[in-house]
Amino acid sequence: MKTTATLLRWLAASLLGATSVSGQSIAQINGDRFLSPLNGHSVTNVTGIVTAKGPDGIWLRSVKPSCNKRVSDGLYVYGSALAKNTSISVGDVLVVDGKVSEYRTNKDYLYMTELASPKVRSILERGRKVEPLVIGKGGLNPPTKQYSSLDNGDVFAVPNNQSLISAENPLLEPELYGLDFWESLMGELVTIERPRAVGRPNQYGDTWVVGSWNTTGDNDRTGLTVSAADGNPEAILIGSPLDGTKNPKDTKLGDKLDAITGVVYQAFGFYRILPLTNITITESPAPEAAPPTSLVSEGTCKGVTVGSYNIENFYAGDVAHVQAVAKHIIQYMRTPDLLAVQEIQDDNGETDDGTVSADETLTALITAIQSFSNTSIPYKYTYISPLNDESGGAPGGNIRVAYLYRADRLRLRNPNPGNATTANEVLPGPELKYNPGFVDPSNAAWTNSRKPLAAAWEFVGGSNNNISGSTSKTLFTVNVHWGSKGGSTSLHGDARPPVNGGVEDRLAQAETTASFVSSILAQDPSAAVVTLGDFNEFAFAPPVALFGTRSGLADLDEAAGIPPAERYTYLYDMSSQELDHVFVSPALAAARSTRFEHVHANTWLPYSARTSDHDPSVAKFDIC
Repeated sequence: MKTTATLLRWLAASLLGATSVSGQSIAQINGDRFLSPLNGHSVTNVTGIVTAKGPDGIWLRSVKPSCNKRVSDGLYVYGSALAKNTSISVGDVLVVDGKVSEYRTNKDYLYMTELASPKVRSILERGRKVEPLVIGKGGLNPPTKQYSSLDNGDVFAVPNNQSLISAENPLLEPELYGLDFWESLMGELVTIERPRAVGRPNQYGDTWVVGSWNTTGDNDRTGLTVSAADGNPEAILIGSPLDGTKNPKDTKLGDKLDAITGVVYQAFGFYRILPLTNITITESPAPEAAPPTSLVSEGTCKGVTVGSYNIENFYAGDVAHVQAVAKHIIQYMRTPDLLAVQEIQDDNGETDDGTVSADETLTALITAIQSFSNTSIPYKYTYISPLNDESGGAPGGNIRVAYLYRADRLRLRNPNPGNATTANEVLPGPELKYNPGFVDPSNAAWTNSRKPLAAAWEFVGGSNNNISGSTSKTLFTVNVHWGSKGGSTSLHGDARPPVNGGVEDRLAQAETTASFVSSILAQDPSAAVVTLGDFNEFAFAPPVALFGTRSGLADLDEAAGIPPAERYTYLYDMSSQELDHVFVSPALAAARSTRFEHVHANTWLPYSARTSDHDPSVAKFDIC
């Protein structure tokens, strides 16, 4: 970080000198860094062309461009009276006075340079033609990987929050870094040609897009999949239209949009473009719905299907949600033999009255599956209740992980359930002391978080599980839902690298989970072991990478050859990303029969149509 002495010198330079500066250009006000060199100064005779008007201010562009790629020729002039002045129109050339200000609504956000308390001295000209800058043309291309020079090459690096843009105020390098690129266009009128949506709109209709410029991480749905050190800085958020219209809230991943023209702005933690009018969808990708998994159980130990699905705050009282999840399990996941589910709430959901049982919740799911099935599917369930109000999630919900299993194909091996405080152990064999049982539930790593549930399974058959001459192995599974990323800061935020909320907790959880799993392989290197669920972290981030190394398991995406851009189960901001993972033991990873698929049952749909915020995944193994 910048030394105290250096920071004090910079502050002194910005505060000393004349309090009123005459004849400053817009380029001089913006400067070639994130913060204005004239912050706090009153300026007079600032001349610019009106490029847009909003409800709370107007935007000006320099009459004579600076021709410096580091410096924006656009400026936001904040003042509702000026914005509502009907005698001022786009194309007018104004001379204004005001005070240079750096504004942000939250300490974690970046500042935006603006001219406050404006006073119009004169209107020099009317009807000047205003042409937007076209992003993607004339060398105006956003960088595709790095966000800031302060990230030291990796926006996802740990430790994070090592410096602040507001303190360092680095020189803008718009050809290298995404934040610098958008800052160098702050206040400018721009156009995006051939835009497409790379994320869902939020409740206000704000939508992440890219245009006709280079992108990285493109998946088959034309979204941008996040990868190591690449957080997709080339995407930009389209905010509220300046004419008072509303952006659509049903925009989907991959939707093509009409050209967008608007002004570059900074608000609520992100650079954004405020369009002159609302987004228009011109074409949606086909098919509208994702296909179901192609992986179907063979009904023998040679072809066992295992699924994982975070079903988002699931409880029996939400009948519509119960039915929607049941249909997904049947139609998209094709009723896997074993299903690890996460975010199972207790029987009365978010009523915080001490209830921890989830029998009614899971029975409702099994009943719904039966009601929608063409044939009788004998699912059973198993789980362990957490201690009241100690597993995080929605208050009162007592979320936990659980298993559904087809009793006609699988059963718990030597059932012996643990409880909320008993720690599972790997006994000689290997066998589990508790089946199922929590992994080290008293460990501080699980404070206010879900405990992993370990179980051992065998295929239903004769006394030795012999199916057509093949003997079933014990299948060991660990169902995880690691701590949330709550407390993270925006990729466009002040802290660099951005804060990855809860990462220290997940590192500790990775160690604990890996230690348990590795003890199985220590006894039997050829054991069939699967750890799966919502890891709440990227595969390349330190917690998941650490787990893979310490556990001895292989990332099934890698083992099954899933293309990197297709590894996503979640949409967040501008990125398709994978928080849900499956890791398998070497014996399963090396087997030619092992297969794996992510089923995009939710990420392809508009917000209103999704069943969960996560996609399910399905794997197929030979455990004979």
